[in-house]
Amino acid sequence: MKKIVNTVAVVDYGMGNLRSVAQAVLHAAADSGVNVIITAEPAQVRAASRVVLPGQGAMPDCMRELRASGLLEPVLEAAASKPLFGVCVGMQMLLDHSAEGPAGVGTPGLGLIAGEVVRFDLAGRVQEDGSRYKVPQMGWNQVFATQPRHALWSGVPDGSWFYFVHSFYARPSDARHTAGEADYGGRFTAAVARDNIFATQFHPEKSAAQGLALYRNFLHWNP
Repeated sequence: MKKIVNTVAVVDYGMGNLRSVAQAVLHAAADSGVNVIITAEPAQVRAASRVVLPGQGAMPDCMRELRASGLLEPVLEAAASKPLFGVCVGMQMLLDHSAEGPAGVGTPGLGLIAGEVVRFDLAGRVQEDGSRYKVPQMGWNQVFATQPRHALWSGVPDGSWFYFVHSFYARPSDARHTAGEADYGGRFTAAVARDNIFATQFHPEKSAAQGLALYRNFLHWNP
């Protein structure tokens, strides 16, 4: 299928807060000439000029549905050839393996970024205000870009606040693939990047102006 110029495809494989992601990307794309589509059609994902891979819920469910939908191969093709933005579990899926899933087995990922997805181990830990850490982390947290600063952070002040909901987080094998960090009982990877791939553990679509700035940067990013 012929490539659709200036189209971003939000992948609909039955998981993720598609409408919220799509509305945020649409808002970011206003007056830019970029067309935004939500699609479950492999051909449309292949034809798009850039792709957003959302994810929400459990990693095993997301991987199963991505395969069942027929969208696994188009997503892998996109990751090899065009800008790809992963969101939340959509980020975790990019790594080799997640501890989430059957005990002692976990769930294989897409293997696009070397590393593991691990669960917060914060039992009995206490925050500075005396309250116990809760898992999942749910709420706003500051994110700090790693160096060299990735192009998608352009115009986003370091230490900006983003919205998180997660019990697991990515642990890339190569520190160069960590594009941003946050702190929740210790520093953890909040964003990953490699070549034409960028992904966040937090939800840009729930993160007000700074989240929209990230999506806007993605729409014009030419890695």
